Amino acid sequence: MPMLGAEVRESETEFRVWAPFAEKMTLRLLRRDGSREDIAMRRTQDGEFQLLANAAAGEKYFYLINDDPLQLPDPVSRFLPDGVHGPSGIVDPKSFQWTDQNWRGIPYSEYVYYELHVGTFTPQGMFDSAIEKLDYLKELGITAIEIMPVAAFPGKRNWGYDGVSMYAVQESYGGPDGLKRLVNAAHQKGIAVTLDVVYNHLGNEGNYLGKFGPYFTDKHQTPWGNAINYDDDCCRKVRDYVIENALYWIREYHIDGLRLDAVQTIKDDSPVHLLAELRDRVRQSAAEAGREVTIVAETDENSPRYVRSRAQGGFGLNGVWSDDFHHAAHALFTGEQEGYYQDFGKAEQLAKALSEGFVFQGETFHFWGRLRGEKAGDMPLEAHVICIQNHDQVGNRALGDRLTTLVPRGVRKLLAALLLLAPETPLLWMGQEYDEKNPFQFFTDYADPALQKAVSEGRRNEFKDFKSFGAEFPDPQDPATFERSKLNWQHTSKQREMLEWYRQLLCLRRKLYSADQPRRARAEAPTATSIELRIPAENPEVIVHAKWTDAPVREAVNWPRLLSSDGEGARITISAAPALADNLRRLCA
Repeated sequence: MPMLGAEVRESETEFRVWAPFAEKMTLRLLRRDGSREDIAMRRTQDGEFQLLANAAAGEKYFYLINDDPLQLPDPVSRFLPDGVHGPSGIVDPKSFQWTDQNWRGIPYSEYVYYELHVGTFTPQGMFDSAIEKLDYLKELGITAIEIMPVAAFPGKRNWGYDGVSMYAVQESYGGPDGLKRLVNAAHQKGIAVTLDVVYNHLGNEGNYLGKFGPYFTDKHQTPWGNAINYDDDCCRKVRDYVIENALYWIREYHIDGLRLDAVQTIKDDSPVHLLAELRDRVRQSAAEAGREVTIVAETDENSPRYVRSRAQGGFGLNGVWSDDFHHAAHALFTGEQEGYYQDFGKAEQLAKALSEGFVFQGETFHFWGRLRGEKAGDMPLEAHVICIQNHDQVGNRALGDRLTTLVPRGVRKLLAALLLLAPETPLLWMGQEYDEKNPFQFFTDYADPALQKAVSEGRRNEFKDFKSFGAEFPDPQDPATFERSKLNWQHTSKQREMLEWYRQLLCLRRKLYSADQPRRARAEAPTATSIELRIPAENPEVIVHAKWTDAPVREAVNWPRLLSSDGEGARITISAAPALADNLRRLCA
């Protein structure tokens, strides 16, 4: 059965929309010549309305339900050229000329993520301008870019988590063809493209889904209000709407992977959880296409069930965003211990995160006031996606300040070494590799005055557990907040030195971890101010020794050094077994 929405079929277009409680539906076509045509649609027994009409790509349309004069965009709009309140644009996906026919993706074991926000990654803030940075990312050693959400959101500026039209690619970034050009170009460079998708809620302004049917339910509540209806009356069509969206990104945009936002807030008591069904459908689609497709979930639960196999009662995903490494590192080196940092701040926690992934595996988490996590011994270390910065951990600070302004340069080099040589899967936040100083702040572009007020109050409430942030923060609605958050690509000599440090570490990583061997490393904290990482855990070939004290610390072995840094807050030495040292040095020169 064809996808809901508008499907171009030679000289005609088929329109299909689900509205189970509507008595009639009218298609309002907006012709290229400025004329308007209203056409009644045919209702089917399963609550759909259908119509085959003389309409072409590039034309626009609305739906009108019953006798209500409110013009509504299609719930399955591929494009909203005039914004979230405007008409849907008819798009013919077959018109784009792909040149990645031989691309099959890369295995998850080779992923090095580079998270970016399209609007602030380049001065132009477009998909096309991001293409110009692909050679830079390839040279750095990045294997996969992770794009923050691009589903249509209100206005021109947003992080993307307020999207209201799951299928429509944001117009201000370059629309559908812009995203396709970026993906196509990345594949030509051998870089995978993953997309951040939001299946736990939709934004408020421009969210018309509830007009069409029971897309939401009061059976469950989320931080954003009523939950998406995954397990209440009429939920089958809603589940299909979301699962088909995942397949749509893979099929029409050749996306290589999905990052699922805050899955702990996806409420579903069905016998087969939405995530398990989604994973099964995605895996089937990928197998049919002969491609590698990954699914990673964001969650703070520290639960291995997301990556356990379906046979073991899990969801079978490739990985999870694993926060404990970040929190342990951040609290240890900044001294911040407010909010969720209050349970962190010890060197041995950082060592545990490196060795086991999760720090909390059933212990009391005081920030929650209850136990957190489960034993994770059966969870492959590469299933943990770890970082020292990401959009949340930078952008959800009051001023959006990066580690560049929070800890000494030597500490930043130390953290980069641990991140990139750890057995877990690393994620870089755009700009961290060259010590970007510009902040990444929270920005919105709402037209609704009530939402403008609510977003400011919401930010203030979010910071209540972080007294050190103070009471002042940038106005999310001010365009200057968005402009301040753009990367500055004019690198100083010190920034270029940091960039080279990252490049050498990523090269070394490629040589250390082969795709066909399980990853094991052992980290220890010999003192409260030092970490030692052995790769692999047994019979190590490389040892990372890091300390952040002036007190002498005896290193475990006297092996040849591959990389080292001394000063500005830390000392790092990366040594290799004598039999390997010369070869590794030559490969990563």
